Amino acid sequence: MTLRTARRSSLVDQVIDQLKSEIATNVWPVGAKIPPEPALAESLGVGRNTVREAVRALTHAGLLECRQGDGTYVTATSELSGAVRRRLETAELVETLEVRRGLEVEAARLAAARRTPADVAAIAAALAQRDAAWTARDHAAFVEADLAFHTAVVEATHNRVLTDLYRDFSAVLRAGIGAAGTLLNHADVPHEPIAAAIEAGDADAAAAATHSCLDRILRSTERPAPS
Repeated sequence: MTLRTARRSSLVDQVIDQLKSEIATNVWPVGAKIPPEPALAESLGVGRNTVREAVRALTHAGLLECRQGDGTYVTATSELSGAVRRRLETAELVETLEVRRGLEVEAARLAAARRTPADVAAIAAALAQRDAAWTARDHAAFVEADLAFHTAVVEATHNRVLTDLYRDFSAVLRAGIGAAGTLLNHADVPHEPIAAAIEAGDADAAAAATHSCLDRILRSTERPAPS
């Protein structure tokens, strides 16, 4: 990793900006462990206290998480997505799934209009992994593959804001679905129509197929309406 050397007076602010740049450009993706303080201090040409203050500020903003005895990990790509992540962590699964439906339906519509051959290939590869995990009845692998499929669809929108938000959103969604092991029993919803509609450039069909898929999952988890 190569970072610009910080020279001006506000060293902490400069270090914060440079660390945020590494996160925003996906050098350190969500879930990645960042280098330890000594390595960062040496790369930046600043003291460890300066690095420590910058890391503390980004932790408070929700972009980083310090895990005692393990290290510091990226948890969000921006202050906004960090705030969204913290809110989702206190939401019920059905609430999260309702938001997921809104994001993914629009993502499928945009993906059908903007997909490239590389996007189509990535979606097809993720779909194959999802189908293999389903056949093996491997819940953990299925959750990862299912989210990888929908992430590939979101990335095909080429909307950076939507992609960044969805990456943080899916990290929380992964934990919620992982805790609900029985969800696999309700998730055998064909995703081929989504992939086919995106490949064909049919925005309405892609949105409808995604809506149908998530509606079935939602119906299996919905709580009774308040009386």
